[in-house]
Amino acid sequence: MRVTSKGQVTIPRDLRELVGIEPNSEVVFSIDGGRLVVTPKNSMRDIEDRTRLDRLAHALDRLEGSGDQSVDADGLMSITRDR
Repeated sequence: MRVTSKGQVTIPRDLRELVGIEPNSEVVFSIDGGRLVVTPKNSMRDIEDRTRLDRLAHALDRLEGSGDQSVDADGLMSITRDR
């Protein structure tokens, strides 16, 4: 495959279909270990990552203020070491 003078390439149809890049959709370019990576902007992986982060944030919100404020760092280390 050649890159045009405008920096354009054609992504083969089977690869576009495999990763869910549809006509007129947006893509994200990134560098990973010296490789250029093209992914759909709202890929399933992005959606799954956002869902996991939302669940983590919700869990952290529920835990806020639930710790024993009288336990200092040394006490906490003692408790976790003795398990």
